[in-house]
Amino acid sequence: MDYSVKFTQDIIAFMTKILSLVNQKGGVGKTTSSVNISVSMAAAEIETLLIDFDPQANATTGISNLIEKNGQSIYDALIRDTNINDVINPTQFAYLDVITSENDLVGAEIELVNIMAREYQLKTLLETLKRKYEYIVIDCPPSLGLLTINALAASDAVLIPIQCEYYALEGLGQLLNTIRLVQKHINSKLGIAGVLLTMYDSRLNLSKEVADEVREYFEEKLFETVIHRNVRLGEAPSFGKPALLYDANSTGAQNYLSLVEELLERV
Repeated sequence: MDYSVKFTQDIIAFMTKILSLVNQKGGVGKTTSSVNISVSMAAAEIETLLIDFDPQANATTGISNLIEKNGQSIYDALIRDTNINDVINPTQFAYLDVITSENDLVGAEIELVNIMAREYQLKTLLETLKRKYEYIVIDCPPSLGLLTINALAASDAVLIPIQCEYYALEGLGQLLNTIRLVQKHINSKLGIAGVLLTMYDSRLNLSKEVADEVREYFEEKLFETVIHRNVRLGEAPSFGKPALLYDANSTGAQNYLSLVEELLERV
């Protein structure tokens, strides 16, 4: 047997994939997608870490009933030099850990400015977690500031959620330009995993028109799976649960299970 080949394959098998969900527009389903993608991966027995990198901490509250909180957050690791392993929260859901966020993170944009290699702070932290998780999912803030740049610098791929409403493509040019600049100057391996349509309502012509417009613009980058507008999906965060645990048979939960199957083939 050629052991050198086997050793190389083993290394590849243990490589952690880091995925950031990014859109500088708010209300596009970014946090909902981050939470439900992470839980759906864990349901498939994939070791997954969800990082709430948004000062609004919506991912943290949206999954709060599952988290065994240790009182520390991503801010402590990013700014206060707390060991990254000490801010990881186990959950009641097997294969899923969470790093929470807090309001203090809003000040990190300013505090990072004077730090050497400020764009790489998150990347450096996550290096110690390689091989511990198969996937790390980062819920980014609705902006293109230093926090988002840090997430892009650390990531292997970006997933872009777009809501099926008016002005769906507004601002995407700026986002894509930011991704190109990061690819050129900071992280040459960064790719686009795909574009995800959210809040899709098959009863509305508007949803179909937006879907056609996005499909024409992004072509093969658009995921076949769409996330339908769903009451149960909207209710779940108020109970501190992901859709899969709130109502596994709901359309939203099933949409995200389907999305993860497709995502795993791309990233």
